[in-house]
Amino acid sequence: MTLQPQKLPTDHPPVQSGRVGLLLVNLGTPDAPEVGPVRRYLAEFLSDRRVVEIPPIAWQPILRGIILNTRPKKSAHAYSQVWTKEGSPLAVITRKQAEAMQEAFGEGVKVDWAMRYGTPSIPDRLQALMDAGCERILIAPLYPQYSAATTATVVDKAADKLRTMRWQPALRTLPAYHDDPAYIYALERDLTRQLDALDFQPEVLLLSFHGMPERTLHLGDPYHCHCQKTSRLLQERLTGRNLRIRTTFQSRFGPAKWLEPATDTVIGEEAAKGTKRLAIAAPGFSADCLETLEELAIQGRDQFLEGGGESFAALSCLNTSEAGLIMLETILRRELSGWIDC
Repeated sequence: MTLQPQKLPTDHPPVQSGRVGLLLVNLGTPDAPEVGPVRRYLAEFLSDRRVVEIPPIAWQPILRGIILNTRPKKSAHAYSQVWTKEGSPLAVITRKQAEAMQEAFGEGVKVDWAMRYGTPSIPDRLQALMDAGCERILIAPLYPQYSAATTATVVDKAADKLRTMRWQPALRTLPAYHDDPAYIYALERDLTRQLDALDFQPEVLLLSFHGMPERTLHLGDPYHCHCQKTSRLLQERLTGRNLRIRTTFQSRFGPAKWLEPATDTVIGEEAAKGTKRLAIAAPGFSADCLETLEELAIQGRDQFLEGGGESFAALSCLNTSEAGLIMLETILRRELSGWIDC
């Protein structure tokens, strides 16, 4: 790697090298809230064997013959309910997080962003960073809790790109930060701000994490344990608020047994037993997306109010909040240590 400034002869072709790159990565999104783009996105997402661990010979006929002919229309409608003038909320927020990190790191680091599924793709943005002279790149999957279906598949995709490159950059990967004090403090600070701004006092706060098939836990995936530890550490910080806090898992898909308790089941239980004021947060998501804005804020609200609840609030993810950006810069600076002056 080039660690010293280039001193090329006057007749030498221009060479871009010696820079440090940072690539923020989130899960993905279709390019538009329409059936065609949603179908393409789901085809890529649900064909990843890290996501659906069923042999392709059994899974692909189901995916191609049934799911991709039925689910895109429903999903496109859901996306249309949360789409903004700037585009997909997840893409917009991730881009703004990258822009904020570029401002924070200045010229010393070239910051870019990508989606694991959809666009901009990891291979394209890795190549763009390399073309800009980034010989050292930190890939930052924005998943606080590690899962093979999230963090690992980002690394897989980066490795697929490396296989095609004659000149490969040196890579680092942001590790899970589920119990990082900077992350827990950011959650405490931002959730406290949002709870204090509500016009009602919640009786119950649900901490809803994305679900995974239960078998992944038994196969050795640490995701469930990471979620539980995040929840426990956050609850310790929120003591004294007269809140009953429950940890739940959302977004079940298919007939397999998933991590429990399920968020929608718990919302129904709370309404049925007389809870009138409920708030819900999604600390496992670094940015608001379909799962938080539609599944929790719209479906969750409707379910709770129709079940007899009176007041409901879906709290925002860290997004580009002050607390969230301070946390992000803190953990990224640590992982860039030795490559930049921290």
